[in-house]
Amino acid sequence: MTLTKAHARAQAAARRGSLTPSQRALADASIAAHLLGLAEISRAGTVAVYVSFGTEPGTLELLQSLISRQQRVLLPVLRADLDLDWAVHAAGGALVDGLRGVRHPPGPTLGLDAVAAADAVVVPALAVDRGGRRLGRGGGSYDRALARVPAGRPIIALLYDGDMVPLLPAEPHDRSVTLAVTPAGVWRC
Repeated sequence: MTLTKAHARAQAAARRGSLTPSQRALADASIAAHLLGLAEISRAGTVAVYVSFGTEPGTLELLQSLISRQQRVLLPVLRADLDLDWAVHAAGGALVDGLRGVRHPPGPTLGLDAVAAADAVVVPALAVDRGGRRLGRGGGSYDRALARVPAGRPIIALLYDGDMVPLLPAEPHDRSVTLAVTPAGVWRC
């Protein structure tokens, strides 16, 4: 049987649903430590990242760490057409609820192409395979956004242990990640 994206998403949801809140909290701290230790993040002036929700690895403390290191943080703003605009998140900045529960800064947006100015892009993923193929939620928002990221820029997925899988189905528009960060460490794809 060939693995479909829908089946892979169901497997990922089951894996993540089995984690307790305390397991998630410990994993989130490890993921943040590994990510913040990466040279690709340390030398980045601007980092595009996201506000986690649901069973995604937590990013709120990570956002504050990036800001405290004087790094410019861009957060996605989901548009009605499911594309991603971007806004700057500053120290002490509020977040508001946007479309589909995607939280973002309330301030002005920078445009769809703002992600191209990021020195590193941190993306959500349900799973990543050894070749860097990323499985998202299925809306295509990040596929469109990542098409605007210049070649050679690090694209980093945050995952829980078990979310690195041998092989995922892919389509021509899917953009691979260059790194995956899990509680166990960093995978270079």
